[in-house]
Amino acid sequence: MLLADSRLPAGAHVSSNALEAALRDGLAPSAVAAYLASRQRTVTEVEAGAAVVARRIALDAERAPAPEALEPLLREWAARTPSRAQREVACALGDGLRRLADVLWPGAVPAPISRERPWPRPLVLGLVAAAAGLAAEDLVRLVAYDDAQTVAAALLKLEPGDPRSAAALVLEACALLEPRVAELAALEDPVHIPCTGAPLTEGWAEAQSTLPRRLFRA
Repeated sequence: MLLADSRLPAGAHVSSNALEAALRDGLAPSAVAAYLASRQRTVTEVEAGAAVVARRIALDAERAPAPEALEPLLREWAARTPSRAQREVACALGDGLRRLADVLWPGAVPAPISRERPWPRPLVLGLVAAAAGLAAEDLVRLVAYDDAQTVAAALLKLEPGDPRSAAALVLEACALLEPRVAELAALEDPVHIPCTGAPLTEGWAEAQSTLPRRLFRA
């Protein structure tokens, strides 16, 4: 699934993680490494924490958890994702991932309580990790990689360059989160998910959602 993600309509074809708006706002391509670093310390920690807790909820249930069991986690994730645009694209990506998971691991991800409010991607990813037998530490690393590779893939479309340089950016970004992997992997309570804000990233996400001509939805 991870290898296919950027080639699926639900993957990096949809989102640039607000990089498109950031570049239009004046972010230099040479500063993308710093942008990735800031995301690893903020957005990625929140999403990795949410995914780990979702995995724990699924393992404790010994099957797909009831939708109601995920509601406290959903609220905590939403509170840490103040940008409406970020929440909306996370839910759109999560819905696509859920449909894919239904083919590979039927029943692993419960249907959301309301069709108008799909599960966001980090929650779905955590439930898939439980069904696939993925360890919590590897799940954290997967979230870190997924976030960075989405930006790197978008960079190659928006500012074509050497793919090897983009791959190096991803590796450098993932290494930044490594000291936090064990702590994030040990999370069990939704209230302990990191509360790390990224106002500039959130602003770019909102700007991205209103661009009249854009390559990426977010």
